[in-house]
Amino acid sequence: MMSYRKFAYVYDQLMEDMPYPDWIRFARTAWEKHGMPKSVAELGCGTGSITIPLVNSGFEVTGIDLSADMLSVARRKLEDTAGGSRLYREGSIRWIQQDMRSWELPEQVDSVISFCDCFNYLLEEDDIRSAFDRTYAGLKEGGTFLFDVHHPNTFVRYDEEQPFVLDERGVSYIWTCALDEARCEIEHHLSIFARDEKDPSIYRRFEETHVQRGYDPEWMRTELVKAGFRDVQCYADFEWIEAGPDASRLFYVAIK
Repeated sequence: MMSYRKFAYVYDQLMEDMPYPDWIRFARTAWEKHGMPKSVAELGCGTGSITIPLVNSGFEVTGIDLSADMLSVARRKLEDTAGGSRLYREGSIRWIQQDMRSWELPEQVDSVISFCDCFNYLLEEDDIRSAFDRTYAGLKEGGTFLFDVHHPNTFVRYDEEQPFVLDERGVSYIWTCALDEARCEIEHHLSIFARDEKDPSIYRRFEETHVQRGYDPEWMRTELVKAGFRDVQCYADFEWIEAGPDASRLFYVAIK
């Protein structure tokens, strides 16, 4: 799995256009259908861009991520918000550094979420199975498991449409891809140029390589059932419509 380091500190600048409100809206709609949770665990919480709004809405959330740097940014973001210290005192939020393949909390939770294609960073089928098993064990009976992944066809489009370039005032990148079609595994290579905080006239360059794998949607559904989940549904692109081959993101809703 990928453990973000320097990337963590420019992550929010690069991801500011990501549809975080849409992920939250999808989760809320799923909860309205299947039961509103009190406690939520978020796997791959990153810098807390979904975690913090959920906590501010009254949910008790545990943000779980493999990267200590991402969690450090998340803590700082929450502390900078109004009432951040109070939320810590009340126990509404906690941050835990764990691997999503082996995560574990002292108590079961009402819902587990994982958005922004975190599960695509699990590169072997056994990794997926382990994460599904741990999530099933960590959920209360009747709890919901909500997550999204890139459709395998999305990686084919990435490979065809590369390279990608961003040129913003404070950060820029050149992003290239290499696709292993047999494994549906894609390697993203980013050359990132970030403005130095102490000397804005200087840009620091660093390299990031991220690897993701796409999985057949029916295989994912079958593995969720094998892990014990029932009523497993797959939807397309933030909409409550059945996912087909033209979908970019697949959204799974599974009930324990």
